[in-house]
Amino acid sequence: MQLRNIVIGVTAMGLVGVASSAFAETWRFGLEETEGSVQYGYAEEFKKLIEEKSDGDVTVQLLPYGTWGSNYSALYDAIQNGAIQIGFGSGFLGGTVPESQLMSLNFVMPNDQLETAKILNSDAFLKSDPWQQSFRKRGLVPLGALPEGYQVWTANKEIRTPEDMKGLQIRVMDNSLLRATYEAYGAAPITIAYGELYSALQQGQAEGNIQPVFAHENMGFYEVQDYMIFADQSQFVANLIGNLDWYEGLSDDQQKMLDSVLGEMVQKGHDIQTQFNSERLDTIKEKSDINIIHLDEQERDAFRKLAKPVRQTYIDMVGERGKESLDILLDQINKADSKSQ
Repeated sequence: MQLRNIVIGVTAMGLVGVASSAFAETWRFGLEETEGSVQYGYAEEFKKLIEEKSDGDVTVQLLPYGTWGSNYSALYDAIQNGAIQIGFGSGFLGGTVPESQLMSLNFVMPNDQLETAKILNSDAFLKSDPWQQSFRKRGLVPLGALPEGYQVWTANKEIRTPEDMKGLQIRVMDNSLLRATYEAYGAAPITIAYGELYSALQQGQAEGNIQPVFAHENMGFYEVQDYMIFADQSQFVANLIGNLDWYEGLSDDQQKMLDSVLGEMVQKGHDIQTQFNSERLDTIKEKSDINIIHLDEQERDAFRKLAKPVRQTYIDMVGERGKESLDILLDQINKADSKSQ
């Protein structure tokens, strides 16, 4: 179902002002996306496993986009204050956890999307001190990562070179690093609320868009754009985060159960996003005559060269913990590449 207009309201579900408790019989799970999304599919499977492994002692309540408010910071605030125990944070999370913008760097992750999921969920990266402290200093704990597929550009003109992107008013999430990245490409990035994006593209307030394939289809964005451009520059990564007090208040058995479920969700999450994006691309092709472009390696290299200096921009923005996290990530990627050769 294409969801173009989302009626937003602050939910009367007791989310505001609810105190965090050491043991939450119901774990509220806040999503940045609507039903029919990769995050929702992941959350459904997570809910099933948690409820099975806890023998029903824990239930998981799913809160998709629109049930907790319209501003992503409201979701992150709710997780920080314990009103919501667990949730996803992606590009907008940079305003709360600046170091999390690491996930927005272009041309960093492996081309193998499952390998990306394994590295981001590995103990070497996920449980490293700089990455953990980046979140814990803000009352949060990073629990996992969900790569949701490659970010795909859409526009009303063909884009194969940075020159083609010059001056393009492309919508990005409210994330300083993303703005810096697309400014490096020559674009003029703008920020528009997700629920308002369809009409903005339709009316020309935005000239381009960046989303995983499933989101282009789910929200109908492809209907109001002429080209889809696959540059394989970055995967959309959602960080799975929890309230720190809630997490530390879980019993040892509950933490072990949670770790077990999150371990299973690495492969399951990859399978979900692969299926979603493949099926949704087929739907887009069937329902429209949108022009699909796949950049070749030479074309990608032109963007890659412009993106690499943004790594230093990231370090300058967020400081030492960000640098250490980036170094650990690059080291793990290099080790994975060495093993595959």
